[in-house]
Amino acid sequence: MPAVVLHAGWLVVACLISLPLRAAADELVWFGTYSRGETGSEGIYVSRFDGASGRLSEPVLAAKAVNPSFLAFHPQRPLLYAVAEMSDGSPPTGGVVAFAVDEASGTLRPLNARPSGGGGPCHVTVDPTGRAVLAANYGGGSLICFGIADDGGLQPVATTTPGGFIQHASDRAGEAGADPRRQEHPHAHSVDVAADGRFAFCCDLGLDAILIYKLNAARATLVPHGRAALTADAGPRHFALHPSGRFAWCVNELSLTVTGFTSDAAAGTLHELQTITTLPDEVTKRSGFTTAEIACHPSGRFLYASNRGHDSIAMYTVDERTGGLSFLGTEPIRGQTPRSFAISPDGRFLLAAGQGSGTVTVFSIDTATGRLSFTGQSIRVPAPVCVLFRRQGGAVNDPPRP
Repeated sequence: MPAVVLHAGWLVVACLISLPLRAAADELVWFGTYSRGETGSEGIYVSRFDGASGRLSEPVLAAKAVNPSFLAFHPQRPLLYAVAEMSDGSPPTGGVVAFAVDEASGTLRPLNARPSGGGGPCHVTVDPTGRAVLAANYGGGSLICFGIADDGGLQPVATTTPGGFIQHASDRAGEAGADPRRQEHPHAHSVDVAADGRFAFCCDLGLDAILIYKLNAARATLVPHGRAALTADAGPRHFALHPSGRFAWCVNELSLTVTGFTSDAAAGTLHELQTITTLPDEVTKRSGFTTAEIACHPSGRFLYASNRGHDSIAMYTVDERTGGLSFLGTEPIRGQTPRSFAISPDGRFLLAAGQGSGTVTVFSIDTATGRLSFTGQSIRVPAPVCVLFRRQGGAVNDPPRP
């Protein structure tokens, strides 16, 4: 019989389905999806990736869940965390769900769920020490942090001072940002943690800023520390750290750019270094285009970002001395609406989720130049939003471990 957990109206069912026995070169890879509406998705899916050939097995349902759009792995234990991206109830809130992972099959057993404290939780991460789970609420414009219980479940949010919940506030004196439809109030879009676990970085699309917090992972609390402001039309969405910790980048959804920073890990500060396009100059008709994901190659030599509308992955080389980017061009994903993508743990492949096409496509990475080449491999996944390896190869929701 399937295991069932019911929390705040969210039904999550662990599906006891087995995949073929794992070969030595295989990696398990999970896909977060949108399950509400007519997507055909039932929750989180899992596949096997052959690291030798670049082939993906047909996905199977790992667990039923409601809008598990983004996923994150515990850095040491077989635990997976997913957002439930919704805005239900009054006041509206979504949720974060904890799962135990069957490492042989990739199926998921629900442990518990907690309200996210705001509507539309859209991104989740686990701190590198494995003691806290953080989630960003897009609709609520807020950030929440949970401690991790001994069994891997989520503890109640700390209500002490400081606590585990942060509500962002606008500093625009009552005015919306450059895009009134998207920037009428704060929209926390992602949260990432530095490799030493001391600071968390939250991209807020509505505020055109990256908000920086001191993180006490042992207590699961957050304290405001500073911010890095961007131009008024940027719309920062997702964030990536260089493996060295000396550089960082955010992809800007509205301006179709990537902004680079030098990062002082000890001080918890970011200093703007460069802003560069995600599209070739000859692409002049950009109406309806937005960016989505960003990730640094595990070698630290390359950076990638996704373009929705243009349906491509932007490719860059990284100057490891200065952190500067050089634009290599774009590679079409052979699908529609690229959201998340993930780099294989060995750095040889990139898997791109096409939300609009219901596909995940596989690209080889030239480890000398950073350029992508389509392998011809593609599988069907309903409304894929997130791609997650058990061991991440530079994806944003698994920062470099100390």
